[in-house]
Amino acid sequence: MDIHALAQSVQLGERRALARAITLVESARADHRAQAAELLELLSLSGRQALRIGLSGTPGVGKSTFIESFGMSLIAQGMRVAVLAVDPSSTRSGGSILGDKTRMDRLSRVPEAFIRPSPSQTHLGGVTRRSREAVAVCEAAGFDVVLIETVGVGQSETMVAQMADLFVLLLAPAGGDELQGVKRGIMEMADLILINKADGDLKPAATRTMADYAGALRLLRKRAQDPEDFPKALAVSALEENGLQTAWDEMSALIAWRRKHSFFDRARAEQARFWFEEDVRQALLARLTKVGPLRDTMSDLSDAVARGDMTPALAAKQMQDLLFR
Repeated sequence: MDIHALAQSVQLGERRALARAITLVESARADHRAQAAELLELLSLSGRQALRIGLSGTPGVGKSTFIESFGMSLIAQGMRVAVLAVDPSSTRSGGSILGDKTRMDRLSRVPEAFIRPSPSQTHLGGVTRRSREAVAVCEAAGFDVVLIETVGVGQSETMVAQMADLFVLLLAPAGGDELQGVKRGIMEMADLILINKADGDLKPAATRTMADYAGALRLLRKRAQDPEDFPKALAVSALEENGLQTAWDEMSALIAWRRKHSFFDRARAEQARFWFEEDVRQALLARLTKVGPLRDTMSDLSDAVARGDMTPALAAKQMQDLLFR
């Protein structure tokens, strides 16, 4: 594979090249990882940046419907939108349905949009191990906004906040009272909470839920990277496309404030540091299961723990002593 040619094609916005590049960075093969590192290094020279928006929420809240309506509204304003959708993988077969493009029928047919579903491969945190690298590829391709849709697993799904400039949490009407909103984890990571399905018979419930969460947000500890009135809770209807422009205006205002006060660049620097350390951790763990003597020792200690001859803590300490003596 000619990596330089692929990088050039990606920067020209060629869709086939973009798809090939994301496939390459998502691959776990050793030779592909080396090529992916070279590709990402070349693409970083473009200096292009997109607004990265992470979207999370429980299954059934309407994430795909919201992304389609929201993406279409951004495209109507002259922007190019990339969607990276993470689909849950089966713990039994390892397979994924990858049906997000089917659910976003209108958006998938617009040339200004690019939708890429990827399997989670049982990776925790709601995103894949290589989601951040896929975001970097989309940025180099010239997209203005990259929407990262997570699996949707609940309150621990915060990994997307480590690769996004904005973290948006979608909730359903009557999904919990004010006490539910105070729960730590995903709630305190959100920059904007959107109560979806604020239409028809659910509109009154959505308004009440929005008020509950607005009250709950006032009880959370104030974050330095937020202006005085953030985070916020808003009611939207992806079906009727109501409130989408207001949500975008609030996102734009928050990003403008963070840029002005240097929080934007600082957050991206911290995210880069986080993913460097995460890659090192994952590479070390992979070597423990692949390198001959280390693999054998790891297997022996694992068997000893399984038989009950040794506690997990003692076995882990012995492995660490062997590695760092």
